Amino acid sequence: MTQKSALHSATNRRDGYSIDKLSAASVAFIKDQQKVNGAYPASPDFSAYTGYCWFRDGAYIADAMSAAGEIASAELFFDWCAEVLTTRREQILHIVTETLDGRPPAGENMLPARFTFDGKDGDADWWDFQLDGYGTWLWALGEHNARHGRSLERWREAITLTVDYLTCSWERPCYDWWEEHAEYVHVSTLGCVGSGLTSIIGKELLDPSDESHAIGVVEAIRHRIDTDGVQNGHLTKWLGTNAVDASLLALVAPMDFIDPLASTGKTTIYVIDEQLTVNNGVHRYLDDTYYGGGQWPLLSCFMGLAQAAAGNRSRAEELLFWAASTVRGEQELPEQVEDHLLDPQHLQPWIDRWGHSASPLLWSHAMFIRLAVTLGHSTTHNNGVSLPQTIERDN
Repeated sequence: MTQKSALHSATNRRDGYSIDKLSAASVAFIKDQQKVNGAYPASPDFSAYTGYCWFRDGAYIADAMSAAGEIASAELFFDWCAEVLTTRREQILHIVTETLDGRPPAGENMLPARFTFDGKDGDADWWDFQLDGYGTWLWALGEHNARHGRSLERWREAITLTVDYLTCSWERPCYDWWEEHAEYVHVSTLGCVGSGLTSIIGKELLDPSDESHAIGVVEAIRHRIDTDGVQNGHLTKWLGTNAVDASLLALVAPMDFIDPLASTGKTTIYVIDEQLTVNNGVHRYLDDTYYGGGQWPLLSCFMGLAQAAAGNRSRAEELLFWAASTVRGEQELPEQVEDHLLDPQHLQPWIDRWGHSASPLLWSHAMFIRLAVTLGHSTTHNNGVSLPQTIERDN
């Protein structure tokens, strides 16, 4: 064995886990779950998620698949998003017109965060008005273009509609990543919108006036964050608070909206790690009570991406291996684990309401892939052939 292959073997296996195998299995699992029209299910069998695809989750999944070289899978999802948006052309134009005329529609009349696989609005009550997912899908498109040189032309109309929707609505309070606190303007939402717009600017997809407006909105978002979304040197959960939220890590990496080597980026990573990380498992935020407030593997992967961007590769590897250690059954990565609950008394009420928390969660598999790729691990196995959907741990 060469020195290079020995080093790869040492960094790829720890505590019985093969990162390459789990990465390959995750890619195969996502491909198996993706619908023919491109929608990514949030989870195949969790009661509250079954039958739905989120723009936010799906965009991060598509980015991970793109990073793993699965171009067709990512672009099929982009096609699904574009169909969802263009079929709502009149609704979006109405929202834009009414907003510009000083009559912004109520939250329930804005675009929802999730859709059925056939692109329809859901019929269940949900915490739907969220802006971040639409910024995230623009960002994923931009990343895909930069990574593979693929033209974005076929999604031009959907991109333009999304830019119009976001540039007129970005200042509005709405639900955050976790579908909570609709009364606030969330810094992670602002960053996702700003990152998405930044990814499309300069791609020759927008009219000059729309491009100029988008540039101005990005500048306004950065100013708003710098002015009201930073306390004690770190990003905050929403404007005007000192609390942090792990969703802020995405703005550092992989979205690259906040420089990981600048003071705000470094301090944000440090504070979230200090407050929300226990034995490499990352909580959402300190007051979390959802399923008792467990640790989320996908957030450990976001922390790993941020640490890697800041130059802390060994720390990123530790977080990746912790995420791998949460596998259940036939290599399922869950939404969260119950090893360290912030509020244990709230676990059973959620189980009574919706059953046990989601497992598997496609977003968890996606972020595992994304961090593994960033750290140089392979997403294929056996001479480049993807593994079957289920694998076993190494002995």
